[in-house]
Amino acid sequence: MLNPNLPEPELLKTILQPLLEDFKYWFERSRSLLENEKLSCLSFKQQSELLERVKQAQQEVITANMLFQATGGQVGIDMAALMPWHQLVTECWKVAMRFHSEQSHQQENGI
Repeated sequence: MLNPNLPEPELLKTILQPLLEDFKYWFERSRSLLENEKLSCLSFKQQSELLERVKQAQQEVITANMLFQATGGQVGIDMAALMPWHQLVTECWKVAMRFHSEQSHQQENGI
């Protein structure tokens, strides 16, 4: 449980730093899937557009993390910036679940 008595910079480090790492991790996994697999649940155009959005979000997260590190954790990130990343990660999770479900179904049916 978070300690509400932490000074604001420490609270930011406790919350924001792991969150940025999570975004970095999930965008990297999503990018790998989108670059290395042909997803039958998406058209080529949809897959390409999703990949481009993931790449853009990755750059935004890297920039935010660099700013956060450069200021010693003194700078937060507006929720308006975080929400699109969260929505994109959620969208990527759904695509990955559909892909893995289709893979399992194909293996079960010997396709």
